[in-house]
Amino acid sequence: MSTPEDDPVPAASGPAATGADSGAGAGPVRRERLLLAAALAEAGPEAATGCAGWNARDLAAHLVVREGRPDAAPGILLSPLAFYTERVRRRTARAVPFDRLVERFRQGPPKFSPYAVPGVDKIANGVEFFVHHEDVRRARPDWEPREISRELEELLWRRIKIARFVLRKVHVEVTLVQPDGRSVRVSGGTRGAVRVHGPVGELVLWALGRGDVAKVRLTGATDAVKTLTETGWSL
Repeated sequence: MSTPEDDPVPAASGPAATGADSGAGAGPVRRERLLLAAALAEAGPEAATGCAGWNARDLAAHLVVREGRPDAAPGILLSPLAFYTERVRRRTARAVPFDRLVERFRQGPPKFSPYAVPGVDKIANGVEFFVHHEDVRRARPDWEPREISRELEELLWRRIKIARFVLRKVHVEVTLVQPDGRSVRVSGGTRGAVRVHGPVGELVLWALGRGDVAKVRLTGATDAVKTLTETGWSL
């Protein structure tokens, strides 16, 4: 019987593994999966990404381990377990050819994965795939902001409250504001208040630590803006 060490990440199985899905008629999460896979394949394994210290091979291995190794996935969010997650990710990046990593990600999670449970994909993967797609795109010198579908915009807005977890140690009150005026407070700090303005995709990127490439505008007292911009965070 095989063990996790014999096969770093089992391949997907079932309908998603046929390779026949072109994305036509798919929902926004599936479309972002396919677009991210295509961006990784086009960039090549050694291409830089917006994830500090990771090239495209590292990012592909992360995506595959996240969905295909439930034993290792908790370390993505729980720092005491991060050493094991990173060990599995590094081993996967070395052991599995880059094109196979990309294909495994493109196919979708194995049937035993929590991400294969109906409904989980939409809840857990929309922000993940969008942000990592932009990590690949915006690491290239010729990148431009892209238009995203209204459906994806709404999905990202519904999930943007994840920023409350990411910004939990920020000492400034932060409110994210869309061009249509919709807003949500994501940090309740006491050292002033800052409003971050931009399209929802840019707000998501900013909130998840991609402030160097996110097209947003900050308003508020000078001291509060300074405190916020000097604070580091990421997910």
